[in-house]
Amino acid sequence: MATYPVYNKVTGEQKEVVLSVHDWDQWKKDNPDWDRDWSDPSTCPASGEVGEVYDRLKKSHPGWNSVLERASKVPGSKVKPV
Repeated sequence: MATYPVYNKVTGEQKEVVLSVHDWDQWKKDNPDWDRDWSDPSTCPASGEVGEVYDRLKKSHPGWNSVLERASKVPGSKVKPV
């Protein structure tokens, strides 16, 4: 079950809806005055989560590329350095 913070576009009321991911689309159709509240920082992606995965990997683990380079030299290896 997922928790969705939502707000009413007409009244401004806020609440959390707990339901299955599969039921979210139907809930949105049944409740057109309600919309997802993206202002809550705990429910939307932070800037650290956005970007090129390999650039973040190189920055957070700088020695990992040398490990991948050594692994790529093993005969039959399909490993590629990032």
